[in-house]
Amino acid sequence: MSILADSVSGYLGHASWIRRMFEAGGQLKARFGAENVYDFSLGNPDLPAPAAVARGLRAFAEHAEEPFAFGYMPNGGYPWAREKLAAHLSAEQGVRLTADDVLLSCGAAGGLNAFLRAVLNPGEEMISFAPYFVEYGFYVANHGGSFKAVMSKKDTFAPDLIALEEALTEKTRVVLINSPHNPTGVIYSRKDLIALANLLENKSQEYGRPIWLVADEPYRFLAYDGAEVPSVLPLYPYAAVISSFSKNMSLPGERVGYVALSPRLQEKAELMAGLTLANRILGFVNPPVVGQHLMAAALGSQVDLSIYAARRAAMGEVLKNAGYEFQMPAGAFYFFPKAPGGDDVAFVNALLEERVLAVPGSGFGCPGYFRLAFCVEERVIRNAADGFARARAACN
Repeated sequence: MSILADSVSGYLGHASWIRRMFEAGGQLKARFGAENVYDFSLGNPDLPAPAAVARGLRAFAEHAEEPFAFGYMPNGGYPWAREKLAAHLSAEQGVRLTADDVLLSCGAAGGLNAFLRAVLNPGEEMISFAPYFVEYGFYVANHGGSFKAVMSKKDTFAPDLIALEEALTEKTRVVLINSPHNPTGVIYSRKDLIALANLLENKSQEYGRPIWLVADEPYRFLAYDGAEVPSVLPLYPYAAVISSFSKNMSLPGERVGYVALSPRLQEKAELMAGLTLANRILGFVNPPVVGQHLMAAALGSQVDLSIYAARRAAMGEVLKNAGYEFQMPAGAFYFFPKAPGGDDVAFVNALLEERVLAVPGSGFGCPGYFRLAFCVEERVIRNAADGFARARAACN
């Protein structure tokens, strides 16, 4: 007799590869010692939060004994926090936003679930480009929708707009993009985003209802060699940016994120009312109190990007010397090399024999590749060099 819903039982049977490898790493560390295991499985930022976060925490603590310091607030977050966030995002996104254009959420995942609950009818679909973050499909299913993946362009992983156009139907309600991209590190060009916005505008008119363009942007801050990360908000009225402070402020466990709407959207007030309601009825109720204070205190601050840049260079050097095929990531903190021999699961298991933890591309809807998260100390990357080389040589 099953005690679980069929859907949840099925999810457990196909658990995230990221978590599987993370758990395998825990077993290896217990057996061989943490210093002898090279764990590139989980995108868990290891850099300390900016000093402004600690200052914000101390300032909040001084008032923590006051009445309602941890009380309820409007479902979309404190008005003063939304005002500060809107001012910050106006400069970042190149559009003028007000507090009425942003909603604070329980992380980017909470924001995306609230957005899908507000706009998606049962049976409608969301499309994203593969490879993709596996939990996108779960989020859509939470609200009775379906998830469809369109493969990115081969090798470059730029968005394939021809394939997207062929995949669009009257059931398509949301197109979700992620740039800088997890797991490839690709940044979508302004030219591609303009073409994407034009495509969705034409299709929205054809179908007589909007197709939403959602940009998932937790890695916006992490672009290398002066690369531009264009904003979708000025390009399309039915655009939204959903993000968090998990990566740029190293606050993944604090769960504070946001949704920002295009100022070109005429029905903005209606959508924001729907998002606010969804934020409540999904059980989030409101974003975390402490997280909002930390965010407001630290806006404009971020972790030391030079450390990630040095790690990127080190990982590129290790992979190149070992003979892997890959492209340097333009952003984020991931590499997505080709799996020698073509079987990504088998090769990740070969790496595991060398106590090197990676995630197969199959876990991101893209077999034949594997992901490496380089949000680890540089010594871990360099100490893994021999293991990478031996696993690669074993495939010849």
